[in-house]
Amino acid sequence: MSGSDTAYSIKQISKKTGLTEDALRYYEKIGLLPPAKRKENGRRVYHEEDMQLMELIICLKKMGVPLKNIKEFASLSYVEDIVSVPELYEKVLMYRERIQTQVDHLQKILSVLDYKITHKKSLLKDASK
Repeated sequence: MSGSDTAYSIKQISKKTGLTEDALRYYEKIGLLPPAKRKENGRRVYHEEDMQLMELIICLKKMGVPLKNIKEFASLSYVEDIVSVPELYEKVLMYRERIQTQVDHLQKILSVLDYKITHKKSLLKDASK
């Protein structure tokens, strides 16, 4: 285990990541997450490296990556050099470009809103004189 030997229950890891317990079980069932280690009583136990993979899944979901494609990216957490897997590297670049386009679009919207807010304030100031 890398870093920390801290063990988390499914409830604790759910609170830390924001993923529901049902989502964690489902992700394990479909192979997005590796099978959780188990205590003697059969309860799931998660560690820091599990949480890192969950954070990757959350990030990819926010990017709009479908669950079926996230499975490919999940393997990246075990690959030191992404360039060694050209298909995954190309997909990461593609998703990065998509996110950058979304950021650019949102930035334009913010600029318009900022202009309207500033313009409205100046109109209100002029009207109150």
